[in-house]
Amino acid sequence: MAELLLELVSEEIPARMQARAAADLARLVGDGLKGAGLSFTSARAFATPRRLALVVDGLPAVRADTSEEKRGPRVGAPDQAIQGFLKGAGLSSLDQAEQRDTGKGIFWFAVIRKPGGPTALALPAILDAALAALPWPKSMKWGSGTRHWVRPLQSIVALFDGATLAGAFDPGGGMAPIPYGNVTRGHRFLAAGPIEVASFADYTAKLRAARVLLDPEERKRAIQEKAAALCAAAGVRLRADTGLLDEVAGLVDWPVALLGRIDPQFMDVPPEVLVTAMRAHQRYFATETADGQLADRFVVVANTEARDGGAAIVDGNERVLRARLADAKFFWDQDRKTTLEARLPALAEIVFHAKLGTVADRVARIATLAGELAAFVPGTDRATVERAARLAKADLVSGMVGEFPELQGTMGAYYARHEGLPEAVATAIADHYAPAGAADRCPTTPVSVALALADKLEILTSFWSVGEKPTGSRDPFALRRAALGVIRLVLENRLRLPLGRFAGTGDLLDFFAERLKVQARESGVRHDVVDSVFAAGADDDLVRVMARVGAVQAFLATEEGRNLLAGYTRAASIVAAECKKDKALATSLVGAADSGLFEAAEEKALGASLAETLGALDSVLQREDFVGAMRVLSGLRAPIDAFFDRVQVNVANRPELRLNRLKLLDQIGAVTRRVADFSKIEG
Repeated sequence: MAELLLELVSEEIPARMQARAAADLARLVGDGLKGAGLSFTSARAFATPRRLALVVDGLPAVRADTSEEKRGPRVGAPDQAIQGFLKGAGLSSLDQAEQRDTGKGIFWFAVIRKPGGPTALALPAILDAALAALPWPKSMKWGSGTRHWVRPLQSIVALFDGATLAGAFDPGGGMAPIPYGNVTRGHRFLAAGPIEVASFADYTAKLRAARVLLDPEERKRAIQEKAAALCAAAGVRLRADTGLLDEVAGLVDWPVALLGRIDPQFMDVPPEVLVTAMRAHQRYFATETADGQLADRFVVVANTEARDGGAAIVDGNERVLRARLADAKFFWDQDRKTTLEARLPALAEIVFHAKLGTVADRVARIATLAGELAAFVPGTDRATVERAARLAKADLVSGMVGEFPELQGTMGAYYARHEGLPEAVATAIADHYAPAGAADRCPTTPVSVALALADKLEILTSFWSVGEKPTGSRDPFALRRAALGVIRLVLENRLRLPLGRFAGTGDLLDFFAERLKVQARESGVRHDVVDSVFAAGADDDLVRVMARVGAVQAFLATEEGRNLLAGYTRAASIVAAECKKDKALATSLVGAADSGLFEAAEEKALGASLAETLGALDSVLQREDFVGAMRVLSGLRAPIDAFFDRVQVNVANRPELRLNRLKLLDQIGAVTRRVADFSKIEG
C-alpha cells in the first residue's frame, strides 16, 4: 500500500479558517478517491499559518478493474427515455445494453466496466478537483489570475509512493501554473532554502528541523507547557483560555512563550477590562495568583527565537500594552463621573430596530416585563427588578463599553456598585445577558433571573410582533439563542412560569417547544418522547413538561413500558386500518364504549380497567406525580394482552359489537394520552 502527501504553501492563512480548511481538504480529496474506486485506511489533515497538509495512507499502487450497473427504462419505453439512458451510461446503442426481468417488468441494464491502472495517473485530476472546490469564507485572486484562494498560493508538494505526481495548479489569467513538486520550505525567519521531501515522515521531521510544528495540537501543547513553566517560575499560574489557545496556535509555526508584566498603575482597573484588552487586542494570555485573582503578569507567544532570549520582544509588548491600558484606565476614570441614571436619556438617541424603536423603548418594555415576571420568581422584589431593568442598558453609552463592547453588563455592574446601588441590582445588571450559550453559566439569584428572563422574552416577543422570525439557518437577531436562554433559566431555576402568558402568540410557544426538543436531545432525552408529551395536550409549564418527559422515558425503558407500548400500537393499528377502509368510521368512534354490549370476560375486564385507570390518573396528575401516573398506566398491560389473546374485534355480521370493540381499543389511546401520545414514540 502507498502514501499520498499533499502540501499547499501560501501567504498567511487567517487562524479562524485553518481548521475548517484542513477538514475540507481531507473531505474533498477523500471523496474524490472514493469516487475513483480508491480505498484508503486513513486521511489526516494539518494546518499551519502558511500551509495546509494532507497525508492519505493505505492507497493501492494500482487500481483494480471495476464495473458499475445502471438500470434504464422499461423495454418499450419512449425513444427519448432510451436515448437519455444511453447517454448517461456512455453507450452508443442498445446492443451494448442487456434486458433483465426484475419481477416488475423487463428493463434495460448497462454494465459499465472501468479499467484499472496505476493510481498515480488518476490522482492529479482528483487533486485538481479538490483544490478547485475548496471553500473559503473569504478568498482572493492574485496577479492576473482568475482562480480564487485564501491568500496567494506559492508552492505545492504532491507525492505518491515517494514520487512526484505530474500536475499543476493553474491560477488562470495567463499566470504560470504552480507545478506539483517535492520541495517545501520551513520557518519564514528561522530557516532558509528549499527542503526536499520524500515521505510524510521525512516531511514532518525536516519541517521540525526547520522550526515548523505541523500539527496544531502539538503547537497547543508546546504553548501550554512553555507558558506554564514560565508562570510557575514567577509564582503565578496560566488562566485557561481554550479559544485564545486555538487562535494563537494558528498564528505561529514555532511557538516561543515569553512572560511580560502589567504596569502597576493599571491594576486597579477591573480585571475583566485588563483581560479583554490583552486577549482581544494583543492575543496575550492572562495569569492569576494562587487564590484566583488576576496577576500582574501576562504571556505573549512569539513566532521566533530571539538572540537576546526575547527581552526586546517582551519590552515592546509591554509598551504596546501600556498604551492600550492607558486608554482603558481613562475610560474607567471618566465613566465613574456619570451615574447610570444620568446616561438613560442617551439611550433614546440609539435606534434598536426600525420597527421597534430606540433602546430606551426597549428598556421600557423590559422593565414592564420584569415587573410582571417578579411574581413567578420566588424571592424577587418587584421594585428592585424594575430598577435593575431601567439601568441594565445604561452602560451601552459609556466610554468603556464603546471601546470594549463585550463588557456590556459587566461594566454596568461595576458602575452600579461604585454608586452604592443595592448588590441585587448590580448583580442583575451583570447577569442579565446570561446565559449567552450552552456553555455559559445560568443566573440563580432571584432579581438576576427575573431580569434575564425579561431581556430574552422581550426580544422574542418584539421581533415576533413585527414578523421578524428565524428562517432556516438565518437568525440575525439570535432568537434561537434567546429561546434556549429562557428555557435554561426556567428549568435550572425550576420556575413554575406560565410561558404562554408571556409568549403572546401560539407560534412563539411552538418555537419554544422546538428549542426545548433541541436542548433535550443534547441532554440525552429522546426527542420523540418530548413530542409525545407535547402532543398529549398544550402545557406551557416547562418544569411540568420535563418532569412528564422524564417519567415517560424511564417507563419506556422498562419491560412494562415496552409491553404497554406494544399493546397500544396494536390497538391503534387495528383502529387505523379500519378507519382507512371506512372514512366515516372515525366519527362513529367518538365517545366511550357501551359496557352493556360487552360479552367476553376479557373485554369487560379491559373496559373496567380503562375506567379505573382514568379515575386514578386524575388524582396522580393533579399532584403532578408523573412516575405514579406511569405506574397507573402499567396496570393496563395485563387486560390489554388478555383482550388480544381471547377477543375477536372484527366480528362478522355483528356490526354493533364490532364498532363497540373498536371504540374500546380507541379508548386505550384516549387514556394513555392523558400522559403522553404514544403514537409519537418511534419504534
